[in-house]
Amino acid sequence: MINMNSYYEKRKLVFERIEKSSNMEKGLMVFLMACFTGIMAQIIIPLPWTPVPITGQTFAVLVSGLILGRKLGPLSQISYIIIGVLGIPWFAGMSGGLNILLSASSGYLVGFVFASLFIGYMSEKYSNSKIRSMLPAMLIANYICIYIPGLIVLAIWQYFNLGNFPNLNDLLIMGVIPFIIGDLFKIVGASIFSKIFLPKIKS
Repeated sequence: MINMNSYYEKRKLVFERIEKSSNMEKGLMVFLMACFTGIMAQIIIPLPWTPVPITGQTFAVLVSGLILGRKLGPLSQISYIIIGVLGIPWFAGMSGGLNILLSASSGYLVGFVFASLFIGYMSEKYSNSKIRSMLPAMLIANYICIYIPGLIVLAIWQYFNLGNFPNLNDLLIMGVIPFIIGDLFKIVGASIFSKIFLPKIKS
């Protein structure tokens, strides 16, 4: 029989260990989370009507905030972007290089940083409160922190490549609607992760 109190205590000790880790250990955790994001980016479903593919990155982004917090979480995503721009092919479709900054999906990468920051902040701020689930925070992180910069850059990309800004309906079809269901699965998965692995929230 599983001793739940012991399980919760071990979870707490793990996160206390992360908080008290050395700079070298923190750097390693940031790098490993960047690697995890790169791995999840290879889970890809291209769509014929939009230059933005469906990927598994969102799950890694949310988890980075949950595990590493408001400082190291977004740093892992910044590291993911910088290392990819320097040439490591771990963006979607095993791509890399400076050209990603000029791509239609570059705004979503910026959104990853904001989403990880927001989730890290929320998980730290409310870890000892009566909040029961990180799901609402994850919905905000995904559909606001990621999508707003993603859509802004996508519209700008179309202007410079096709000569016109998309109307709102076309922009949503290209950059939001195809991803809603898949994102919900990733958000729910990250929420379950938070319930299983984060320190137990007090009643």
